[in-house]
Amino acid sequence: RELARRLGCRWWDADVELERRLGTTIADLVRDRGETAFRDEEAKLLVRLLDEVAGVLATGGGVILRPENRRILGENGGCVAWLTAPAEVIRHRLAADPTTATRRPGLSGADPLAEVDAALAFREPLYRECARHRFDTSLMPAAGIADEIIRALDLRETPPRGPTGRGPA
Repeated sequence: RELARRLGCRWWDADVELERRLGTTIADLVRDRGETAFRDEEAKLLVRLLDEVAGVLATGGGVILRPENRRILGENGGCVAWLTAPAEVIRHRLAADPTTATRRPGLSGADPLAEVDAALAFREPLYRECARHRFDTSLMPAAGIADEIIRALDLRETPPRGPTGRGPA
Protein backbone atom coordinates (compact mmCIF):
# COMPACT_ATOMS: atom_id res chain seq x y z
CA ARG A 1 0.00 0.00 0.00
CA GLU A 2 2.80 2.39 0.91
CA LEU A 3 4.61 1.69 -2.36
CA ALA A 4 1.51 2.52 -4.41
CA ARG A 5 1.03 5.72 -2.40
CA ARG A 6 4.61 6.75 -3.08
CA LEU A 7 4.31 5.98 -6.78
CA GLY A 8 0.96 7.73 -7.09
CA CYS A 9 -0.81 4.65 -8.42
CA ARG A 10 -3.54 2.28 -7.33
CA TRP A 11 -2.97 -0.54 -4.85
CA TRP A 12 -4.91 -3.79 -5.07
CA ASP A 13 -5.07 -6.63 -2.57
CA ALA A 14 -6.02 -9.78 -4.50
CA ASP A 15 -7.50 -11.51 -1.44
CA VAL A 16 -9.74 -8.53 -0.64
CA GLU A 17 -10.77 -8.24 -4.29
CA LEU A 18 -11.55 -11.97 -4.46
CA GLU A 19 -13.76 -11.72 -1.39
CA ARG A 20 -15.49 -8.63 -2.79
CA ARG A 21 -16.18 -10.21 -6.17
CA LEU A 22 -17.38 -13.52 -4.72
CA GLY A 23 -19.30 -12.00 -1.82
CA THR A 24 -17.74 -14.34 0.74
CA THR A 25 -14.59 -14.66 2.82
CA ILE A 26 -11.75 -16.90 1.73
CA ALA A 27 -12.22 -18.95 4.89
CA ASP A 28 -15.89 -19.52 4.02
CA LEU A 29 -15.03 -20.33 0.41
CA VAL A 30 -12.50 -22.95 1.50
CA ARG A 31 -14.89 -24.37 4.10
CA ASP A 32 -17.86 -24.54 1.71
CA ARG A 33 -16.20 -25.46 -1.60
CA GLY A 34 -12.69 -26.64 -0.70
CA GLU A 35 -9.16 -25.40 -1.31
CA THR A 36 -9.20 -26.41 -5.00
CA ALA A 37 -12.21 -24.16 -5.66
CA PHE A 38 -10.46 -21.32 -3.83
CA ARG A 39 -7.27 -21.81 -5.88
CA ASP A 40 -9.35 -21.93 -9.09
CA GLU A 41 -11.02 -18.61 -8.22
CA GLU A 42 -7.66 -17.14 -7.19
CA ALA A 43 -6.10 -18.13 -10.55
CA LYS A 44 -9.00 -16.63 -12.56
CA LEU A 45 -8.79 -13.41 -10.56
CA LEU A 46 -5.02 -13.17 -11.04
CA VAL A 47 -5.46 -13.17 -14.82
CA ARG A 48 -8.24 -10.56 -14.61
CA LEU A 49 -6.33 -8.29 -12.25
CA LEU A 50 -3.14 -8.40 -14.29
CA ASP A 51 -5.20 -7.41 -17.34
CA GLU A 52 -7.21 -4.72 -15.53
CA VAL A 53 -4.81 -3.28 -12.99
CA ALA A 54 -2.23 -0.60 -13.41
CA GLY A 55 -0.38 -0.20 -10.16
CA VAL A 56 0.73 -2.38 -7.27
CA LEU A 57 -0.91 -5.78 -6.79
CA ALA A 58 -0.54 -7.66 -3.51
CA THR A 59 -1.25 -11.31 -4.25
CA GLY A 60 -2.13 -13.92 -1.68
CA GLY A 61 0.88 -15.87 -0.44
CA GLY A 62 -0.32 -19.12 -2.02
CA VAL A 63 -0.84 -17.76 -5.54
CA ILE A 64 2.57 -19.19 -6.49
CA LEU A 65 1.46 -22.76 -5.76
CA ARG A 66 0.18 -23.25 -9.31
CA PRO A 67 2.75 -23.38 -12.12
CA GLU A 68 0.41 -21.45 -14.42
CA ASN A 69 0.19 -18.59 -11.92
CA ARG A 70 3.98 -18.47 -11.65
CA ARG A 71 4.24 -18.36 -15.45
CA ILE A 72 1.66 -15.57 -15.70
CA LEU A 73 3.42 -13.52 -13.02
CA GLY A 74 6.72 -13.92 -14.84
CA GLU A 75 5.32 -12.99 -18.25
CA ASN A 76 3.18 -10.09 -17.09
CA GLY A 77 5.83 -7.45 -17.70
CA GLY A 78 5.67 -6.14 -14.16
CA CYS A 79 8.10 -6.85 -11.40
CA VAL A 80 7.47 -9.55 -8.83
CA ALA A 81 8.82 -8.55 -5.43
CA TRP A 82 8.93 -11.17 -2.68
CA LEU A 83 8.27 -9.69 0.75
CA THR A 84 9.76 -12.04 3.33
CA ALA A 85 9.95 -12.37 7.09
CA PRO A 86 11.04 -15.15 9.41
CA ALA A 87 8.31 -17.60 10.44
CA GLU A 88 8.17 -16.26 14.01
CA VAL A 89 7.53 -12.72 12.69
CA ILE A 90 4.78 -13.97 10.39
CA ARG A 91 3.18 -15.96 13.23
CA HIS A 92 3.27 -12.86 15.45
CA ARG A 93 1.69 -10.70 12.71
CA LEU A 94 -1.02 -13.28 12.06
CA ALA A 95 -1.76 -13.61 15.77
CA ALA A 96 -1.98 -9.82 16.12
CA ASP A 97 -4.33 -9.46 13.13
CA PRO A 98 -7.95 -9.70 14.34
CA THR A 99 -9.09 -10.90 10.88
CA THR A 100 -6.81 -13.97 10.82
CA ALA A 101 -9.43 -16.38 12.15
CA THR A 102 -12.16 -15.25 9.75
CA ARG A 103 -10.09 -14.53 6.64
CA ARG A 104 -7.15 -16.95 6.67
CA PRO A 105 -8.23 -20.56 6.78
CA GLY A 106 -5.92 -23.31 7.91
CA LEU A 107 -5.61 -25.03 4.53
CA SER A 108 -4.31 -28.27 6.00
CA GLY A 109 -7.00 -28.32 8.64
CA ALA A 110 -4.52 -26.99 11.18
CA ASP A 111 -4.49 -23.63 12.88
CA PRO A 112 -3.10 -21.02 10.40
CA LEU A 113 -0.40 -20.08 12.92
CA ALA A 114 0.78 -23.68 13.15
CA GLU A 115 1.07 -23.93 9.35
CA VAL A 116 3.52 -21.07 8.88
CA ASP A 117 6.78 -23.05 9.11
CA ALA A 118 5.64 -25.82 6.76
CA ALA A 119 4.09 -23.38 4.28
CA LEU A 120 7.24 -21.25 4.12
CA ALA A 121 9.50 -24.27 3.65
CA PHE A 122 7.34 -25.62 0.83
CA ARG A 123 6.76 -22.26 -0.88
CA GLU A 124 10.27 -20.77 -0.68
CA PRO A 125 11.57 -22.38 -3.90
CA LEU A 126 8.40 -21.29 -5.69
CA TYR A 127 8.81 -17.70 -4.50
CA ARG A 128 12.44 -17.80 -5.65
CA GLU A 129 11.29 -18.99 -9.07
CA CYS A 130 8.92 -16.02 -9.50
CA ALA A 131 10.51 -13.09 -7.73
CA ARG A 132 13.05 -10.79 -9.28
CA HIS A 133 13.69 -9.12 -5.92
CA ARG A 134 13.43 -10.15 -2.27
CA PHE A 135 12.82 -7.76 0.63
CA ASP A 136 12.91 -8.71 4.31
CA THR A 137 9.94 -6.94 5.87
CA SER A 138 11.03 -7.75 9.42
CA LEU A 139 13.89 -5.26 9.29
CA MET A 140 11.99 -1.98 8.86
CA PRO A 141 8.56 -0.38 8.68
CA ALA A 142 6.48 -0.17 5.49
CA ALA A 143 7.95 3.22 4.55
CA GLY A 144 11.47 1.79 4.64
CA ILE A 145 10.45 -1.23 2.59
CA ALA A 146 8.86 1.09 0.01
CA ASP A 147 12.15 3.04 -0.12
CA GLU A 148 14.08 -0.20 -0.70
CA ILE A 149 11.75 -1.33 -3.48
CA ILE A 150 11.89 2.06 -5.20
CA ARG A 151 15.70 2.01 -5.08
CA ALA A 152 16.02 -1.62 -6.20
CA LEU A 153 13.63 -1.20 -9.10
CA ASP A 154 14.94 2.24 -10.00
CA LEU A 155 11.42 3.64 -9.77
CA ARG A 156 10.65 7.31 -9.42
CA GLU A 157 8.32 8.58 -6.77
CA THR A 158 5.65 11.02 -7.84
CA PRO A 159 5.81 14.47 -6.25
CA PRO A 160 3.65 14.85 -3.15
CA ARG A 161 0.15 16.09 -3.87
CA GLY A 162 -1.79 18.68 -1.96
CA PRO A 163 -5.23 18.07 -0.48
CA THR A 164 -6.91 18.65 -3.87
CA GLY A 165 -4.65 16.09 -5.56
CA ARG A 166 -3.74 18.64 -8.24
CA GLY A 167 -0.49 20.11 -7.06
CA PRO A 168 2.38 19.97 -4.62
CA ALA A 169 1.61 19.77 -0.95
